[in-house]
Amino acid sequence: MTHARSERAALCDLLERLGPDAPTLCTGWTTYDLAAHLVLRERRPDAMGGIAIKPLAGYTASVQQRLKAGHPYPELVGLVRRPGGVYSLLPALDEAVNSLEFFVHHEDVRRAQPSWEPRELPEDFERQIWKRVSTGTRLMLRRAPVGVVLHRLGGGVALGGPRGGDRVEVTGRAGELLLFCFGRQDHARVELTGDPKAVARLREASLGM
Repeated sequence: MTHARSERAALCDLLERLGPDAPTLCTGWTTYDLAAHLVLRERRPDAMGGIAIKPLAGYTASVQQRLKAGHPYPELVGLVRRPGGVYSLLPALDEAVNSLEFFVHHEDVRRAQPSWEPRELPEDFERQIWKRVSTGTRLMLRRAPVGVVLHRLGGGVALGGPRGGDRVEVTGRAGELLLFCFGRQDHARVELTGDPKAVARLREASLGM
């Protein structure tokens, strides 16, 4: 099983166990909202633009609400569990596009619940995550208010944020660094070192794609 399929299945198991009203780390979203988002992302390409493009966000939000209104929660989770659209036909594309997406959203649900602890990820998945983080650091940290040096435990360094001025060192495992760069700073198990004011600014910044 690919990591995308494994994370997808584990997320769906968790969604089923928690039900539709559990919190997530996605601001304002319950597990029901997250399930609708994931269905939209794979099965409604006409509405995907608003995920990243603000002028289109209103239409995307309306489609997401209609998905919730038109599908009971168990049905939406069932749709998430089965890769949709082109991903159902091309497993390699599913792995390339969805492995990190489903990892992050799996953690969005896990870490919004009490008494969570980080998972021990397979080493090959850690390497895969780090490869994506290290090549995408500039994009993910383009809104960082200070320079950032990512240090992966086990080896690897990547730079992001402004090239001049204050700089903050962020150290952790690849999965934790990914969550940090995706805007989950308060829930990523990383160590930050640098000027305290710079560290505070980075923690409060809106990061991610």
